[in-house]
Amino acid sequence: MIFLIATGNLHKKIEFERILLPLGIEIKTAKELGIDLPKIDESGATFEENAVLKAKSGAKISNLPTLADDSGICIDYLNNAPGIFSARYSSSIRDEVSDKENNEKVLSELLGVPLEKRNAHYVCAVACVFPDGREIITRGECHGHIGFEERGKNGFGYDPLFLVNVEEGAIPDIPIGKKTFGEYSSEAKDKVSHRSRALIKLYEALKDEI
Repeated sequence: MIFLIATGNLHKKIEFERILLPLGIEIKTAKELGIDLPKIDESGATFEENAVLKAKSGAKISNLPTLADDSGICIDYLNNAPGIFSARYSSSIRDEVSDKENNEKVLSELLGVPLEKRNAHYVCAVACVFPDGREIITRGECHGHIGFEERGKNGFGYDPLFLVNVEEGAIPDIPIGKKTFGEYSSEAKDKVSHRSRALIKLYEALKDEI
C-alpha cells in the first residue's frame, strides 16, 4: 500500500520506512510520485497542528494516505525555544536554514551555561491523513541535554548537540547522557528517539486501519 510522505527530507523518509515497512506500507515522496506539493504555511501553534496541515494538503492533492511530521527541540533555558521554529531558528527571513547555522545559534545562546541548566527535549508529532478524512495523530518525546560542541556525523538537525538521557540498559554500551544522537547508529536511535516513539504509536494505530 502506497503512502505519500509530505516532506522532501530523505532522512525523515528513511526513519519512517524503517518502522512502518513491516505493515506493507510503501512510502513515496511527492517527487517519486510526480506530484507537486504546494508550500504549506506552517501557521499552527503546536507540532500537532503543523503536522496535520501538511498531511491534509498532501492527501487532498494525491488522493493517497499521507504522512507528515513536525518536530523540533525545546530547550528549558531558552523558554522552550526553538520549539516549532527549530528548522529555521537561525533566520526569520529565510525558509531554508542549514543545520550548522541552527546549531551554532543554539551554542551561542547557551554560551557559559552549565550542563545542569541545558535540559532539553525533542518532540515529534506525526499525522496520518486518509483521503476520506480519517486522521491519526501521535506524539513522541525524548529528553536529554544540549552539549557544548557538535559531536558525531549521524542523524540531522540538532542531533550532534543532543546528549540523550535513556533508561538504564535501554541500549547496551551507550552510557546515559554521554553520547549525542549524532554518535548513535540508526538502529540505536530507533530504540529511543522522539520520532521512533511517535512512529511506533502510529504503527500500532495503523494495524487496525489497513
